[in-house]
Amino acid sequence: MKSLVIISDTHRNRAAMDRLQGIFSECDYIVHLGDLSSDGGYLRGMFPDKTIVINGNCDLDKTGDDEKVLEVEGVKIFMCHGHNYSVKQTLARLAAEAAERGCTVALYGHTHEARVDELDGVKLINPGNLSRYGRNSYCYLAVHDGKAVEKIVTLEN
Repeated sequence: MKSLVIISDTHRNRAAMDRLQGIFSECDYIVHLGDLSSDGGYLRGMFPDKTIVINGNCDLDKTGDDEKVLEVEGVKIFMCHGHNYSVKQTLARLAAEAAERGCTVALYGHTHEARVDELDGVKLINPGNLSRYGRNSYCYLAVHDGKAVEKIVTLEN
């Protein structure tokens, strides 16, 4: 079994990321889905071998990838920030892109709203946000033998 901790939209709230140091140290992958990718770079500095950084729409420095596909334990995972797929209006474009790439899981941020949906055989996961505004959350994703099980975790402020 492999585990991923997925965060998004931290917007320079490094204190929230620091609160997750224990879980970051124990997981196999840390995924930062953008806004701000420099925050992902901060995590990459501490966990260089397991941090994946994706650029968001607020990322002028572009320290990560715009999109990425990762295969873990037989599950192909598509990662993006989501703004290029109009995720505030629909998840159909994101699901279609993930499916076209052979992925059964798509990770995205941008909306600041934690949610899990399934569309056309693709599980769509938004971990929410770790910004200073709104409800803070992240996603813990366990992957084993071709299956992915997610848990959205809400943090108390």
